[in-house]
Amino acid sequence: MASRPRASEALAPYRRKRDFEKTPEPHQVGRASRGAHAFVIQKHHARQLHYDFRLELDGTLKSWAVPKGPCLDPSVKRMAVHVEDHPVSYADFEGTIPPRQYGAGTVIVWDRGEWEAEGDARRGLAEGKLKFELHGDKLRGHWTLVRMRGKGEKQEPWLLIKEQDEEARPLADYDVVEAEPDSVLTGRDVDHPPDVTYGRNAEPAKPPAPRKAAAPKPRRAALPERLEPELATLASSPPPVPDDWIYELKFDGYRVLARIEGDDVRCITRNGNDWTSKLPALAKALAKLPTRSAWLDGEIVVAGKNGAPDFQALQNAFDRRATADIVYWLFDAPFLDGEDLRALPVEERRARLVQLLGKKPPAGLRLSEAFDATPRQLLASTAQLGFEGIIGKRKGSAYVSRRSPDWIKLKNQRRQEFAIGGYTAPKGSRTGFGSLLLGVYDNEGRLQYCGNVGTGFDTGRLADIKAKLDRLASDECPFEKRPAGVKAHWVEPKLVAEIAFGEWTRDGRVRQAVFQGLRSDKPASQIRREQAQPPAAIRQAQQASPAMKALNITHAERVIDKTSGVTKGELVAYYDQVGELMLPHLKGRPVALVRAPEGVGGELFFQKHASRNEMQGVKLLDPALDPDHEPLLQIDSVQGLLSAAQMNVLELHTWNATSGAIDRPDRISLDLDPGEGVEWATMQEATLLVRTLLDELALPAFVKTSGGKGMHVVVPIRRHYGWDAVKGFAQAMVIHLAETIPERFVAKSGPRNRVGKIFVDYLRNGFGATTVSAWSVRSRPGLGVSVPIEWDELPMLQSAAQWTVRTIGERLAMGNKPWAAMEKSRKGVAAAMKQLGYVPPDAP
Repeated sequence: MASRPRASEALAPYRRKRDFEKTPEPHQVGRASRGAHAFVIQKHHARQLHYDFRLELDGTLKSWAVPKGPCLDPSVKRMAVHVEDHPVSYADFEGTIPPRQYGAGTVIVWDRGEWEAEGDARRGLAEGKLKFELHGDKLRGHWTLVRMRGKGEKQEPWLLIKEQDEEARPLADYDVVEAEPDSVLTGRDVDHPPDVTYGRNAEPAKPPAPRKAAAPKPRRAALPERLEPELATLASSPPPVPDDWIYELKFDGYRVLARIEGDDVRCITRNGNDWTSKLPALAKALAKLPTRSAWLDGEIVVAGKNGAPDFQALQNAFDRRATADIVYWLFDAPFLDGEDLRALPVEERRARLVQLLGKKPPAGLRLSEAFDATPRQLLASTAQLGFEGIIGKRKGSAYVSRRSPDWIKLKNQRRQEFAIGGYTAPKGSRTGFGSLLLGVYDNEGRLQYCGNVGTGFDTGRLADIKAKLDRLASDECPFEKRPAGVKAHWVEPKLVAEIAFGEWTRDGRVRQAVFQGLRSDKPASQIRREQAQPPAAIRQAQQASPAMKALNITHAERVIDKTSGVTKGELVAYYDQVGELMLPHLKGRPVALVRAPEGVGGELFFQKHASRNEMQGVKLLDPALDPDHEPLLQIDSVQGLLSAAQMNVLELHTWNATSGAIDRPDRISLDLDPGEGVEWATMQEATLLVRTLLDELALPAFVKTSGGKGMHVVVPIRRHYGWDAVKGFAQAMVIHLAETIPERFVAKSGPRNRVGKIFVDYLRNGFGATTVSAWSVRSRPGLGVSVPIEWDELPMLQSAAQWTVRTIGERLAMGNKPWAAMEKSRKGVAAAMKQLGYVPPDAP
């Protein structure tokens, strides 16, 4: 077999076609990826608009021009013309190729991510059939490139085909190139490219200088007793404008906040545990700092043989109670000398920290340096040194006690925490155990099996972990589904393991797992699968509204859901993030608020009326709309939504009528409420059966997740009937379902009546009744969100709490599109009533 050409040789055709004195396209080869290979799709408006599909292999980007762009419909085969290899550095290129140059026109990065071949990629290319999987911001799942038998074409014709899997969608329902036309780097369309070229050989574009607002000033404040740390968002790739960020090393250790008040020095973990007694040398060092009071933020580590942090060595230090060699890398100062610095830009807080530490800080204390290099260069360097990755902090950002898109983490390898649910017996000469069985909790608090880890242990660690496992022995499997083919010893899932691994499989298992150590700073119940956010989602989350910026959030650090660890500040930020999507569902309708002053699990208060306006932006309606009660409430602005969240509102429920025509409902809400023992697959089937009934009645149907256990089907109707008639018709539909399919549905509410069955709640359609609004959070463990979906998405959902406050970012781009046709779809229900044999009491 002929040897593969070197990248420089393979790129000769690419270079011959270009004058690099005139074109901004990259000339250099670029550095190949470590591990997984990159892919990029560039939208290119040259003489004709097309998409350039590129796969990294053997040090270059194998490239195809796809005239119509990719399609998610497996029945649609898109032409892909094989063109010359491009350099790896081209994957970041975005800009304008000048006139009279090859490919003259504008280019944006439409999608990018990683790809993996099924089988031998080189053989597949040579034989003309390459099967692969994409992990991109827009394109995911399994695809195939097939070479066609050309008829004298200068360039090979191929076909790009989407395989049938959970990512496939019919073209009639969703055209990905039409629905998502913009750059994943800058958010711009190809006809409005950046003024400056992006790329590895070009200076990154800088946004126009904004008008300088008044610089925030520190305020005098008493030192709070508790402080929740700011947490970073896992990013799938570096941000498009590196100069907007400060980059630091990501330390492989434990997050610790230091509280100093006079002679009282305390070391607190991210979950509020006091570890001062475990870190006496560190406490003494902190006491030497020249400050009267402070909250400082950082990471404690132990250096390994090569100088990089060694997580196992840190574990050993605590196990042996020998913590004198622990080093505390400090990177922020939220409070200092009687001043609250959280509103100051991160650069200024760093400057204050530098001044505090001085040129020779006390032994054991270090300043986390900021580096003047691109994130890709830093990632390459840190990988060689053995660091986990880097942390990016957006310049000008304040310090907030929640997970924030202003802090991002970029990792050199996949790595996260898992709960330990059991272990296998050792084989051969090995002692202790064979492997640990790993799991993560889903949005409903169920432990899902994720595979096992059997490497990364030394003899001492095996014995130590086995002793801990013995104390947690259990007769019951803690995983929701018992792992098939595994002979295991079960344990209560209380231990947390840090695991490095190669990749996630499609069925949610980890490959090439290596044990890094046990964590004692995080409870197992909070362990979730980390989802990397693409740059576009992170940018969207950073865009706080004016109402959010003006809001004073009290007790922002208070955890409102122990299952997820979400704080009140995160909840308010969530409602700001989805505010513009949620307003169309709230505007003009009376709203009921579910308050949870003690958070999830505490006492809830359902508020439909108020005698005075205690929440700015929340309207009090005319008392005549609901006689004998105090005024109803209505929210028509983001300000009102955020004011409600500030006052501990978790859920928002709306009426089925507008306040301007409150006596005539304009929709029917059907809430599918599963009884005990109903599996999710049954719930999905039942929802489709409800749609089938509505189709038979020629009524439009729109669906959304409830954010809890059930599903909601909404029927937009014309305002021809009053409440009693609409509620009676909804009840007639439910009775019909129960009589026609009694093994699935019941027509009576109450837990005893619906064991193993589903009650479609028609009671939501009476005067004063409400249904949770789209985009509302639910006051349940995990904080699920009610989200509008397309009907063809239903079979692919994992639960009715598919999206949560923490994972909603991936869904925001879809927004309200699944319900876009609702207003145009409104129909009268007289014909459907007649077809069902229902006679309304107030027929017009």
